[in-house]
Amino acid sequence: MNTMHTLRRLAAVLMTGAALLAGAVALAQQPGLQKGQTFVDAARGPTPVLETTKPPLLGNAVNDDLRRTRNYTMQPPTIPHRVDGYQVDKNFNKCLDCHARAKTAVSQAIPVSVTHYMDRDGHMLGQVSTRRYFCLQCHVPQDAAPLVVPNTFVDVDALIQRDQQNRSKDAGKAPARK
Repeated sequence: MNTMHTLRRLAAVLMTGAALLAGAVALAQQPGLQKGQTFVDAARGPTPVLETTKPPLLGNAVNDDLRRTRNYTMQPPTIPHRVDGYQVDKNFNKCLDCHARAKTAVSQAIPVSVTHYMDRDGHMLGQVSTRRYFCLQCHVPQDAAPLVVPNTFVDVDALIQRDQQNRSKDAGKAPARK
C-alpha cells in the first residue's frame, strides 16, 4: 500500500511539472510572434522570459538630506539619505539612533511621528509601537534610476490648481448667445 501511495504522489508531481512546463513554453511562444522569436518583457530588458537575467547593478542612492514634497495625504516621507547596512530587526533599529524623539536635539534629524507611538487602539506608548518599528516597510530611500514605465501621476494640489484655472478661464468668457 505504501508503495502504491508513493507512486501516485510521484505521478501527480510529474503531471504538475509537465503542465507547468507546457504553460511556460506556451507563454514564451505567444501568438503574433514569428517562429524562433521569444516573448520579451519590457521590465526585464532584451532577455527572453524563459532565460535567466543578470540583475542590474545598483546605482548610488540619493544622499542629499533634502525633504521631498509628498504627493498624497498620509504618504510616508521618503528617506533622503543612504540606509544600506542599517540594522533594522527585532533586536535593534538603527533609524532610532537619530530619529528617536529623545535623540533629535543632538542629531537634528526629523523625529519619529507621534503616530508611531500609538497602538492600534490609539493609546500612547512609551516606545515606538511594534506595528511601526520596521521603518523600511513604509519609508523608502530614493534612487536616481530612469523610469521603466512612464509616470503620469498628478498630485491632488496640481489637480485643484488646474481646475481653478479652468474655472477662471470659463468665467472670463462671454456667455454664448442663443
